[in-house]
Amino acid sequence: MSKKLFIQTLGCAMNVRDSEHMIAELSKNDEYSLTTEAEDADLILINTCSVREKPVHKLFSEIGSFDKIKKKDAKIGVCGCTASHLGDEIFKRAPVVDFVLGARNVSKISKAVKESKFISVDLDNDDSEFSFADYRNSLYKTYINISIGCDKSCTYCIVPHTRGKELSIPFNIIYNEAKKAVSNGAKEIFLLGQNVNNYGKYFSSAHKKMNFSNLLEELSQIDGLERIRFTSPHPLHMDDEFLRVFSTNDKICKSMHMPLQSGSSAVLKAMKRGYDKKWYLDRALKLRELCPDVSISTDIIVAFPGESEEDFKDTMDVLEKVRFEQLFSFKYSKRPLTKAATMPNQIDEKTASSRLSTLQARHNEILDEIVKTKENTTMKVLFDELRSDGFVAGRSDNNFLVQIKASEEMLGLLKDVRIDKARRMVLYGEVL
Repeated sequence: MSKKLFIQTLGCAMNVRDSEHMIAELSKNDEYSLTTEAEDADLILINTCSVREKPVHKLFSEIGSFDKIKKKDAKIGVCGCTASHLGDEIFKRAPVVDFVLGARNVSKISKAVKESKFISVDLDNDDSEFSFADYRNSLYKTYINISIGCDKSCTYCIVPHTRGKELSIPFNIIYNEAKKAVSNGAKEIFLLGQNVNNYGKYFSSAHKKMNFSNLLEELSQIDGLERIRFTSPHPLHMDDEFLRVFSTNDKICKSMHMPLQSGSSAVLKAMKRGYDKKWYLDRALKLRELCPDVSISTDIIVAFPGESEEDFKDTMDVLEKVRFEQLFSFKYSKRPLTKAATMPNQIDEKTASSRLSTLQARHNEILDEIVKTKENTTMKVLFDELRSDGFVAGRSDNNFLVQIKASEEMLGLLKDVRIDKARRMVLYGEVL
């Protein structure tokens, strides 16, 4: 009888893919099968996020909750970014934890489950050429890592301290993984990396010269592949070649995530983002010109240390000029090991909350205006999710969530849909 694995995944798409890798390795090497009930599990994994403070605090309450309900001999493992930066402190604060596995050490999961109090948080570990077993959460789309780590030094960000230095994954590994997924029914691949459009700068071993635009063009040649998505590109590396390939290649979905972080050039400099307000607006508006159907999403941090009212107005100005289709916005959160945590002029909570509310309220107004224009238009949608009340859902080429009345026979199909009703979070329509 196989052992049961329960896994809780927190954070970004890269964590989702890391969890898939761990599921695959444990299934192949250790005969684990997934369960959705932690009470039934022989192994409970918590794959953690540390980008903001709240998930870190939540971790230890989660460990306590799992300890109360787990089977007598079940193990608990803490993995991911929080594991990377807290290391053996996790054992001290939660002795019930059996092993700690950092985000850069996913390939060691089979070893971790076999050794008492195993810990591996080595930021120099190189998984870039490791051949993971195959597992995907979805039959119709797949995540594919194209790089690990990050070569940037943004002053607010803990990621370089949890995922290590940037390494690109060799093209043949990416290509073969994509081709195998497509042969098994995937219609869409989603390329992952901290700065995907910096692909090709660093490899572990000799590798032919290739940048991200080259990679996109090569992958688009795979027969049967319908769609390519990716996240997250860095505005600094959005050169004209990249924008041209994105805009003209029919297989690349017309949805671009452009992390702004701040609209103020002064704040961007303090953040060490490498670009200023003028560069960001130039790239975003150029993209709108080249690709009128594009949807642009972004990340914004308000109340970064030293942010003045004028700085915040600059952020609001970029919001007005670009009119993002999607916004991920947060109050600045102090993170350990980062320079911004010790910067002077930290912003008080009341001001931070006020700025975040102002930003989000205005974006909601903009989004309501945008979605209204989608009524009576046609979108091509890949349906991949069965929902309640007789609905199926999927994403349009430009990443709007679309629902139709239909059954599971629609799953995995790409269909033209006429949008009849538009709401802020979802569009409703009928297949043409």
